[in-house]
Amino acid sequence: MRAGHVRRAFKYRFYPTNAQAAVLSQTFGCVRKVYNLALQARTEAWYQRQERVSYVQTSALLTEWKKTDEYAFLREVSSVPLQQTLRHLQGAFVNFWEGRAKYPRFKSRKRSRASAEYTRSGFRWRDGKLTLAMMDEPLDVVWSRPLPDGAEPSTVTISRDAAGRWFVSLLVEDPAVQPLARAVNDAVGLDAGLTSLLTLSTGEKVVNPKHERRDRERLARAQRELARKEKGSKNQEKARRRVARIFVGIADRRRDHLHKLTTRLARENQTIVIEDLNVRGMLKNRSLARAISDAAWTSLRLMLEYKCHWYGRQLVVVDQWYPSSKTCSTCGHLLAKLPLDVRHWTCPACGSVHDRDENGAKNLLAAGQAVVACGAGVRPQREPSRTGRSAAKQEAKQATAGRFSMEK
Repeated sequence: MRAGHVRRAFKYRFYPTNAQAAVLSQTFGCVRKVYNLALQARTEAWYQRQERVSYVQTSALLTEWKKTDEYAFLREVSSVPLQQTLRHLQGAFVNFWEGRAKYPRFKSRKRSRASAEYTRSGFRWRDGKLTLAMMDEPLDVVWSRPLPDGAEPSTVTISRDAAGRWFVSLLVEDPAVQPLARAVNDAVGLDAGLTSLLTLSTGEKVVNPKHERRDRERLARAQRELARKEKGSKNQEKARRRVARIFVGIADRRRDHLHKLTTRLARENQTIVIEDLNVRGMLKNRSLARAISDAAWTSLRLMLEYKCHWYGRQLVVVDQWYPSSKTCSTCGHLLAKLPLDVRHWTCPACGSVHDRDENGAKNLLAAGQAVVACGAGVRPQREPSRTGRSAAKQEAKQATAGRFSMEK
């Protein structure tokens, strides 16, 4: 990749012929089988012999598997996606060893994403037409937006979603993605929520569209119809597709809204401050899990991360235990507790009236600005219950510090 250029994926729908769909479906199955075989081999080697199996060794195993009668079908598809899935497994193990992810799991035919990745040797790109290995005809791609001028894909990923839609994603260098001029707003704090998807330190509240709730009744009806169908029948498959179409429609609308929102925030602000939310832990709350999943805070953060990188902005992530909502943004007084149902509160120290979310966004902004000014090693004050110090001791310490400063 040339210096200064960003690699960006452009995703399009395409409509395969029956022959192409058969080849790709077989490729998906082979990719899943190779991944599971390699994972099993690596797991057995470690637990039985305490040996680590590398990517090179799994690649040699793949060659041996192809020579057997049991796995002869692996020779019927392109070898490129099979090698790529071994690289993905290696990446999964690296993430596990470095503590970024859990131990890799086996892929399921029903639950895992159906996809195959082709590198440059696995496809042909000529005159804006894409032809994959083991195919004679180019794919019928709907070019809903143009690729950058002179773009040459380095990687092509084919996928099929639960609703049966086919997609092709082309990874290309995009010279149009460049750092923007300095934004008008130096910094903004973002407080994520459910009533409002985001509350900005400026006071702006971004409405939560609640995409899943809008289709909840239609989805429940489709799921009831699916439950009544005979298992393994064609009618059950049709009903499953209807349920899947509702789900992907919800996901498409949610993704579109988040893309528009994060692009606006990255363009309008030089520094964006967010909280490091433990979304996985929050999902254990059965009363709020559905609403939290629909808000998609993790996707929001991921989009902000790469778009800030694209446009030369700074994203500051504040510690999740920082009591942003319980701290008065005017005087710094810390409440002992603030239940979730309390949306407005009055500071007992200075009398300021706060909107819970706006107050939290202002405190996040202040904490983020301190990090920018003093360095990443600066930590905002944690909630007393997370430091082993009671609220009473914390208040006594603050009062003592205040008397000492007045005496001086």
